[in-house]
Amino acid sequence: MPIEIPTVRTAPLRLPAQLQGLQRLAYNLYWTWHPGLRIVFSRIDRAAWQRHRNPIPVLQAQRDWSSILDDVDFMVEYREQLERFDAYMANGHGQWFQRNHGEELSGPVAYFCAEFGLHESLGIYSGGLGVLAGDHCKAASDMALPFVAVGLFYRHGYFRQTIDADGHQEHAYPDLDPDRLPLMRVADESGDPLTVPVELPGRTVHVGVWLAQVGRVPLLLLDTDIPENDERDRPITHILYVRGREMRLHQELVLGIGGIRALRALDVKPAAWHLNEGHSAFMLVEQTREFVAAGVPLDEAFDRVRSGSVFTIHTPVQAGNERFDADMVRRIAGPETTDGGVDIERILELGRGMDGDASQFDMTAFTLRLTSGASAVSKLHAVTANATWSSVVGRPILAITNGVHAPSWVGGPVRELYHGIGAVLERLETERRKDRFWERLDRIPDERLWEAHQRQKQELAQFARGRLRAQFARHGESPNALAELSHAIDPPILTIGFARRFATYKRASLLFADEERLARLLHDEKRPVQIVFAGKAHPADRPGQRVIQEIFTRSRSPRLTGRVFILEDYDIRIARYLVQGCDVWLNNPRRPLEASGTSGMKAAMNGLINCSVLDGWWDEGYTGDNGWAIGGREQNPDEGAQDWSDAQDLYRLLEEQIIPTYYDRDDEGIPRAWVAMMRRSMASTLWRFSTSRMLEQYTELLYLPAAREEEAESRLALAAPAG
Repeated sequence: MPIEIPTVRTAPLRLPAQLQGLQRLAYNLYWTWHPGLRIVFSRIDRAAWQRHRNPIPVLQAQRDWSSILDDVDFMVEYREQLERFDAYMANGHGQWFQRNHGEELSGPVAYFCAEFGLHESLGIYSGGLGVLAGDHCKAASDMALPFVAVGLFYRHGYFRQTIDADGHQEHAYPDLDPDRLPLMRVADESGDPLTVPVELPGRTVHVGVWLAQVGRVPLLLLDTDIPENDERDRPITHILYVRGREMRLHQELVLGIGGIRALRALDVKPAAWHLNEGHSAFMLVEQTREFVAAGVPLDEAFDRVRSGSVFTIHTPVQAGNERFDADMVRRIAGPETTDGGVDIERILELGRGMDGDASQFDMTAFTLRLTSGASAVSKLHAVTANATWSSVVGRPILAITNGVHAPSWVGGPVRELYHGIGAVLERLETERRKDRFWERLDRIPDERLWEAHQRQKQELAQFARGRLRAQFARHGESPNALAELSHAIDPPILTIGFARRFATYKRASLLFADEERLARLLHDEKRPVQIVFAGKAHPADRPGQRVIQEIFTRSRSPRLTGRVFILEDYDIRIARYLVQGCDVWLNNPRRPLEASGTSGMKAAMNGLINCSVLDGWWDEGYTGDNGWAIGGREQNPDEGAQDWSDAQDLYRLLEEQIIPTYYDRDDEGIPRAWVAMMRRSMASTLWRFSTSRMLEQYTELLYLPAAREEEAESRLALAAPAG
C-alpha cells in the first residue's frame, strides 16, 4: 500500500456527486504521465486546460456541469479512467518490487533533492537534475518501490525566460499559488497544518509541508512562506538556486533538517536514505544530532548515519559542487549543531574538499564521507568521479547511468506504435522479462513509423510557430513578418534540435564555427536543413547568457534567417515537443564534462537519431548504427583546437551522412535507411536508458544494501550493554 500522508481538508471542489472522483484524480500527479486522463480534463473545458495545463483551475472554474453529465462518452471515459487509477493505487503486488523483493525493505527509501520536475505547471525545477528526480519518483510509483521524496516548495519557482529584440535573456519569477496547484497541506496529529522547526541563530524558522502525490509516491515540499515566520525568513524557500550564498545555505538547512523533522513528525520510518546531489547534506547532520541526543557517541553516530545513506553525484567537475564559506557555516549552522552535541568543527572537517581548503565547506565531499554507497550517472562519469574523489571516498563510486520515464516523454503517435507491438511503456520491466520487446520493433512497417514521426513533427511545427509569433510580436515585428512565421519549422525539412542549459562547456554555438559553410547546408534548395534551439542560462551565468545572445543574433542574420530558431522559456512542455518532433538530436559538450544528459534518451525513444560527442550517456549508448559520434574519445588539451576539430567533424557528418541519408527517398517517399536508424535508435534506448532499468540498479546496488547495513547497526545498538 502507498504511504498515507494526512492532509488538511482543502476547500472541496464544487463537483456533482457523480463526478466526485475527479477530486482525487486531480490531486494526484498520476495524470502527468497518463494521457487518457489529461484528455478527460481537457474535455471539461478545453480553453481552461490549454491555458493552465493543470486540472485544479479547470475544475475550480467549472460551475455548470449539466452538459458534462449529459455527455455519455465523457462519463464512460471518466469512469474507466477512475477505475484504472483506483486499481493502480490499491496495491503494487503485481509490480516489480513486490514480485522481486517483497518485504526486504522495512520502510520506504527517503529521497532528498533540491528540485523536482514533474510537469510544466509545477515550476519548481530548473533542468536535468529536477526532471530526473521527477522521473525517478514516477518510476518508483510504477514499480511499487516503497518511496517518499522530500524537496522545497519554491513559491517563485525558477525564472521564466524571455529574450528581447537584442538577444538579451530577461528574467521574471512567477507566483505559484498552492491553492491553484495539485498540492495539499500536510496535517499534524491534531489535523492542523503541520509545521516543523529549524533553529537558526537567535530564532526558530517554522517550516510548512505540502504534499504533491506522485502516483503511489508522496513528495513532501517544505515551505517557509507561512504566517508563523518573520518577514525576513518567509522568502527562504521562494526561489530555486537563489544567487545569494547565505540565502542558499539557509535553503539547504531547511531542506536537510526540515526534511528529516517532517518525516519524523509524520512517523515515516525510512529504511534507507538517498541524497540526490549534495544540496540536502544537512539531513546527515540532523540524523547525527538525533543519535547523539539519544546517547550515541559522536563517532558511532557518524557510522550509524553512514550505514543507511547513499548518494548520487551529478557533476564531473569539482567547480560544479556546492561549496560554502566555512565561517558562514559556523555562524549559521554552528549554534544548532553544537547545542545538539555535534561539534561543528568535526562537520567542517568532514566537508573539506579535495583541495584541502579549510576555509570552504564542500557539500559533495561531506556527503561522500558520510554515506555508505555512491553512484555516478554514467559509466564515463564514474571514471571521472573516481579519479576526482578517490582519496575522499575510499571505495569505488558505482556507475548507475541515468534513465528517463518513457510514459512521460514518448509522443502519442509513437506510443501507439509501441502499444501495438505489446510494449507497455508503464511496465517496461515486465515486458523485458517476457521477451526482448525491442526486437518486436521490426514488426512496425516503415510506413507507419515514418507516418507517426511526421505527425509528431507537425505537432512541433504548430506549437513552435505559435511561440515564435508571440515572441516576435513582443519585439515589434511587422504583421508581414509575423505572417511568414506560419511557414517556420517546415515539417518536410530535416530538423535538428539542440535544447539544454546554456553553460559554455555545452558549446551551443559550435555549429556556427564556419557560418558560410553552415549557411550553404541550411539553404540548399534540394536538401535544406533547419535548427531549433532552446535553453536557459542561470541569471548569474553571464557567459552562458552571451551564448544565447550570439545564437539569437545569428538566427536573425541574413545568412541564417528562416533556418535557425531559438524558442524562449525552455521548460518541460517545450522539451516534450522537441524530443518528439525533431529529426536529429544534437549534443556537443566538451568531453568529459557532460556527466550524463537525458534529453538524447528521450529523443531516441521517440525515433530521433542522436548526433553527439562521445560523452555522458552517449559514450555507452552509441552502437555505430543508432546515430552518429562527433570526434573520438581522445581530447586535445588545447580547447580551441578541439572545438575546431569537432566542428569540422560535425560539418562532415552533416554533409556526407546525415543530410544524404535523410533525403534519400524511395518511390513511396520513405527514407528507408533513415527509418532503419530510427528503429535502432529506439530499440537501443527503450530499456537500457529507462528509469525502470535505473531503479532496478538503484534498488539492488544501493537501497537494499544500505537498508541491510542500517538494520544491522540497529541490532548492534540494541545488543550493546546499557551505559
